[in-house]
Amino acid sequence: MQKNNNSIALFILILGLCAAVYVHHSVKPVWLEQSYVYDTYTTDAGQLAYKYKGKEVLIGELVPYRDSVLNQANLDKSNQAPPMSQQWVRDENNQIKLLKPAFHYSLWSLLPALITIALCLLTREPLTALFSGIVTGALILGQYDLIDKVIIPTIATEGTAALLVLYLWLLGGLLGIWSKTGAAQAFALFMTRHFVKGQRSAKLVSWFLGVLFFQGGTMSTVLVGTTVRPLADKAKVSHEEMSYIVDSTASPIASVLAFNAWPAYVQALIFIPGVSFLATEADRIAFFFASIPFSFYGILAVTGTLLLSLNITRFSGARIRQARHRALTTGQLDADDAQPLSAKELQSSDVPEGYRPHVLEFVLPLTTLIGIAVITFITLGSPKVNWAFGVALLLSAFIALGKGMSLTDLIDGFGNGLKGVVLASMILMLAVTIGSLSKEIGGGLYLVSQLGESLPFWCLPVLLQLITMLIAFSTGTSWGTYAIAFPLALPLAWAVAQSQGLANPELFMMVCFATVLNGSVYGDQCSPISDTTILSAMTTGCDLMDHVKSQLVPATLAAGLAAVLWTLTVFFFA
Repeated sequence: MQKNNNSIALFILILGLCAAVYVHHSVKPVWLEQSYVYDTYTTDAGQLAYKYKGKEVLIGELVPYRDSVLNQANLDKSNQAPPMSQQWVRDENNQIKLLKPAFHYSLWSLLPALITIALCLLTREPLTALFSGIVTGALILGQYDLIDKVIIPTIATEGTAALLVLYLWLLGGLLGIWSKTGAAQAFALFMTRHFVKGQRSAKLVSWFLGVLFFQGGTMSTVLVGTTVRPLADKAKVSHEEMSYIVDSTASPIASVLAFNAWPAYVQALIFIPGVSFLATEADRIAFFFASIPFSFYGILAVTGTLLLSLNITRFSGARIRQARHRALTTGQLDADDAQPLSAKELQSSDVPEGYRPHVLEFVLPLTTLIGIAVITFITLGSPKVNWAFGVALLLSAFIALGKGMSLTDLIDGFGNGLKGVVLASMILMLAVTIGSLSKEIGGGLYLVSQLGESLPFWCLPVLLQLITMLIAFSTGTSWGTYAIAFPLALPLAWAVAQSQGLANPELFMMVCFATVLNGSVYGDQCSPISDTTILSAMTTGCDLMDHVKSQLVPATLAAGLAAVLWTLTVFFFA
């Protein structure tokens, strides 16, 4: 069976590479105007400026919108790439905007993501699948120097470098030291004696921590997965169940308990000229929070993990039920053919002779980690995750040295930790690269551009949901999907509401907003090339594709029920 799958995968890869070369030489890109609105102000020196990531950015020369070479009318007239990458304009309503050109290759823009996902499912080898997708995308763009022109520029960005340092050095080192000191096992033993009495209580603790760390994304995934892995393994909870609980309470809960960085990020993407309830930053943040009751997918996804934690598996799908039965009857936490992302270096303790582990060696660094993340979020506006993990790593090391562990043993544990996360870090690096390529090629832009204003209004929420699910699934990022979808989807929703004379256009907009937000979360959560998917599998010790396949059923059920609720809401109340 696997041999046949590999043959099919090879055929798909060759076909995809040939198609990529054809697209580069024969398919003309379709250029689209992208406009961004910021809260601008005048500096003491009389210059226009705006804040971006806490820094003041000066705005250059303004030109009338109709004269800009980057407006849609001028882009349609030209058959060539625009002469500039961005331009500040003032439109007819005196609104200041930043215009940037983007392009897509129609349906061909989805080719790299489709190749990657198909090969992932057929071969169960995410590294080769991701690399194949990157090669496909690079050929479409005519970039033949993969190392210097594609991979290195992506890794060299501040965000990607920080991600790799965090998850390769800091997380890997911390897990390695905990393995060497036996801290994780001591914590698991303590929890088992006092709180965790079996599978159900272990899963409930995991679910509660997932809800408690509602910052969302990679931070929540790593914190929860790292914390609950030892106690869940001791309670014999299958890795498929644990990875699903960790993944499905990370981003979904962040869209419901949105006291995090999400509203500040999203509000900049949802300005619509002439819409009074989205006029100011405060209005847009208030709109975000007012839309939370319509985050049906987030609510249902978190409810689904709670039901699984209570051993109610009716809605969890056959794969999760089989995994639970396997763990109960055989004690085997992975399937027979599984290839867990967590290496053997992190799956057992290697405590030096004479060293006595203590639960505080796990609790103190973890508490410090969480405390720094929360305090920096409150005081600085965003959690400093690198600081948090760095201090936790140093604290764990100093405690071990203070208790008499030799520096040689400590460095040995640190090195084992790095080796234990190398594979997952490589997958993470390639996933970021293909996400960047997919965005550049314009897969998301193409999907959104297929919608039109002639749609019946009650169809639009579900169509927006499906489009954002596909974008996030094929790019592996929810926040990247927001940047693509919101500036296009909400103006479309407003135009539909006005043209079809809806009695409650603000409610209609809230539902459409929620569908984009939640559809992106679903796609990110289920994508095999998403960082949160990879990290959920890595921190819980699960095979990546086992996690993806077992999660698809309950997540899709929640998405389907959410689609019905969104449709009924706008049909009867908008």
